Amino acid sequence: MTDTTRAVLVLEDGRSFAGEAYGAVGTTLGEIVFNTGMTGYQETLTDPSYHRQIVVMTAPHIGNTGVNDEDDESARIWVAGYVVRDPARVPSNWRSRRSLDDDLVRQGIVGISGIDTRALTRHLRERGVMRAGIFSGDALGDRTDSELLEHVLDAPLMAGADLAGEVTTSEAYVVDALDENGAPLAEPRAVVAAVDLGIKAMTPQRLAERGIRVHVLPSSATIEDVLATGPDGVFFSNGPGDPSAATHEIELLRDVLDRRIPFFGICYGNQLLGRALGYGTYKLGYGHRGVNQPVVDRATGKVEITAHNHGFAVDAPLEGESVAPHDGGRYGRVVVSHVDLNDDVVEGLRALDLPAFSVQYHPEAAAGPHDAAYLFDRFLDLMTANPTNTKGAA
Repeated sequence: MTDTTRAVLVLEDGRSFAGEAYGAVGTTLGEIVFNTGMTGYQETLTDPSYHRQIVVMTAPHIGNTGVNDEDDESARIWVAGYVVRDPARVPSNWRSRRSLDDDLVRQGIVGISGIDTRALTRHLRERGVMRAGIFSGDALGDRTDSELLEHVLDAPLMAGADLAGEVTTSEAYVVDALDENGAPLAEPRAVVAAVDLGIKAMTPQRLAERGIRVHVLPSSATIEDVLATGPDGVFFSNGPGDPSAATHEIELLRDVLDRRIPFFGICYGNQLLGRALGYGTYKLGYGHRGVNQPVVDRATGKVEITAHNHGFAVDAPLEGESVAPHDGGRYGRVVVSHVDLNDDVVEGLRALDLPAFSVQYHPEAAAGPHDAAYLFDRFLDLMTANPTNTKGAA
């Protein structure tokens, strides 16, 4: 690094870390979280689920492979800020087009480097994620830590935040089905209406690779919009925010469940299925973010290493069947299908009396691991086994 502009990271509880500016210089605020992945930083940066979050990378060396033009999960970087220990001095990869630092500057992402990210991560594990701010250059000046802390405390909380509308697509679009050679498939095996709550580009790609035509719809979509695509199934994506605040999306999902249209949700979509069924959700102390979470699929007993990015979880009974609490149990029986082996957090739901299931993690993970890719096949099997009569619906 040749830029030695002074920077300070200030946490909501008053702890601060001094370092050097990385990326853009200025001020940024957000909820500070840590990601334990050693690969895939470009996927992390462009994942809309990180909207309004300052991301700490626990891997010490970041930026080694630079930035390419193929691996972005959306059209922009979404993180509010970026915290690394040792940025790469020179990126080296045959696919690299520019340095990570240059990309952060170009997109105005304020970051900090040269701090003890191990100590910071341990602090967040003990105290829980919290609001934070990064200040550098003129934004830092001669301001004291107490003055900077006041600025941090003015930032909005993540609890209660309804953010899907801030990251969703502005217009519907279609991702065509593909054959086994990656060529467009004239007659898709199935049609899916995917509600974009912060969708990653690889998700409709994974569906398309299985011969599925995907209609990606804004988070404001109505049941009429969904039915107009003639779907064989409905998908709810990942996304940022507090699931308890997503009242429109929860009601839309209940409309889908009432019509017995096969449903698959991931991450935020899992939380919304839980709330649509009548279960609660809660905020985790520091969440799961990274590519190394062990999850057991209770149907097979198989343990998968999975990619995660969530700060909220579903509160449902871990053992046995339970009756979905919403509206006197009209959605029938539900089981927790997947569980995190680190902390017993609910990682999946399966309805026994409806064609619906969801997982809390990311089976599309472009940077890996790919243990959970079978879930897209399971969704196709569910649609095949539960044909709908929505074709041509308006």
